Amino acid sequence: MDSEDDMHDVESLDDDFYSGETDGAPMDFYSDYDDDADDYFDDHHRIHSRRPEQNFTILTESDIRQRQEDDITTVATVLSISRVFASILLRHHNWSISRVHDAWFADEERVRKAVGLLENPVVQHPNTRELTCGICFENYPRARIEMGTCGHPYCISCWEGYISTSINDGPGCLMLRCPDPSCGAAVDQDMINRIASNEDKQKYERYLLRSYIEDNNKSKWCPAPGCEYAVTFDAGSCGNYDVSCLCSHSFCWNCTEEAHRPVDCSTVATWILKNSAESENMNWILANSKPCPKCKRPIEKNQGCMHITCTPPCKFEFCWLCLGAWSDHGERTGGFYACNRYEAAKQEGVYDDTERRREMAKNSLERYTHYYERWASNQSSRQKALADLQQMQTVHIEKLSDIQCQPESQLKFITEAWLQIIECRRVLKWTYAYGFYLPEHEHAKKQFFEYLQGEAESGLERLHQCAEKELQPFLCGDEPSREFNDFRTKLAGLTSVTRNYFENLVRALENGLADVDSNGAALSKATSSKNGAGSSKGRVGRGKGSFRSRMDDDSHWCCEHCTYANLKSASVCQMCYQQRR
Repeated sequence: MDSEDDMHDVESLDDDFYSGETDGAPMDFYSDYDDDADDYFDDHHRIHSRRPEQNFTILTESDIRQRQEDDITTVATVLSISRVFASILLRHHNWSISRVHDAWFADEERVRKAVGLLENPVVQHPNTRELTCGICFENYPRARIEMGTCGHPYCISCWEGYISTSINDGPGCLMLRCPDPSCGAAVDQDMINRIASNEDKQKYERYLLRSYIEDNNKSKWCPAPGCEYAVTFDAGSCGNYDVSCLCSHSFCWNCTEEAHRPVDCSTVATWILKNSAESENMNWILANSKPCPKCKRPIEKNQGCMHITCTPPCKFEFCWLCLGAWSDHGERTGGFYACNRYEAAKQEGVYDDTERRREMAKNSLERYTHYYERWASNQSSRQKALADLQQMQTVHIEKLSDIQCQPESQLKFITEAWLQIIECRRVLKWTYAYGFYLPEHEHAKKQFFEYLQGEAESGLERLHQCAEKELQPFLCGDEPSREFNDFRTKLAGLTSVTRNYFENLVRALENGLADVDSNGAALSKATSSKNGAGSSKGRVGRGKGSFRSRMDDDSHWCCEHCTYANLKSASVCQMCYQQRR
């Protein structure tokens, strides 16, 4: 599992959507439809050859066990010690071979003492037929006594109880020492295998296996519920911590939350805490309710007159506006739908602080709700897209292949589109958390962010609609359609366009929107990167194309259907084949 071939299945869900290397949509499915197919193949292979290698490896249980055995063998061979001793050393040094070697060769005696590996027994029993158990103090024949490397004698029954209790207490049994309080000799796995029951031995082996992942700072378990895969990670210089497990769960290596690139871990942690905190409940209460003047319980008024009666057992009657007793109100104070006392007191500034606090809470709540609703909406859209992709792969692709009389390999552009939608929904979701914490006073950055986010979102919506709605007529047909090839070109083009939009967005957020100058007038970087991202070859736009950002010159016109920038001389969009309007 630690080779590149073993990671092939993970690539489809990896975050290499944002490597910045691709020039356009994958073109291998155009081989039967264009004279430039060879160029597409060549470009496609060159693009993949420039992709950075994955910086993580997925491990199954057998992979973990094999790696563990290899490490134990290495240490045992180099230090000329037994495998059980090598296992104890590695556990003590968090399964780091280099740390074991450094410590051992620096001061072997100190390491032996710290770990509990004795060269000679502490207690000698020459030619003794009976020995006294150090726990129950009963005399037993030598055959019914077991001793560790230290030589302290205990009967088998006491050993069984001691070992079983330690194993049932948890992973601490991996560091088990001699029962004698003054002895630090380690109880090795050979002793466990001789004494413990089969059930306890299985538990011990499980703890040992899990310790190889949990005690190693370069490996972690996949946090998805029920997943038993582990991941080893090498950060390198890429700065990308998103990991995609074979179970299809993507998570951040740093914080183990779901993958959230390009938003940093601290922002994600703050956002998740805010979503679960009681602070928003208190803001809502402050913004939408008033306390009963008598019992102080919050009361929400959603309709009706100003005469409020608190719920039992309080039953206090008061005016909603001034919070005074209703017995002091009547026709002279404005009746049931107004309060002269409140208006007079308001003009005198009596309610200024209260109203200001309520208004601030209301504005804060409305702002949070705006971002949270869009964050949650993209999350639900992503979940639905995952379900749609599953149905597409298991049902629709085969059906479409039969209807259009094309092999399934020629329909991979549909799967590519859905994978792009799923990844873009994830990124777009977290951009709303990013936007919520973007300082209000940085107007230029906020404007630049909203521009990039809006461009990416509109591109994603076009792609999602095309993949979801425009495919349906071909699934419902009963014979090949000539329009299917046009649909192929459009969907592949939109996939490429959307990928480029999100590349721009991700790069900008990862750079902290650094392209914005201090005067707040820099969209040039977005424009230039957009121009480069929009270029492609052959069928999808011969020569160099660009998007709306290059529409300032008179040599291009922008397609209203897919936003592709075409040469002025073209009467049909070279991306989606729509007539110029």
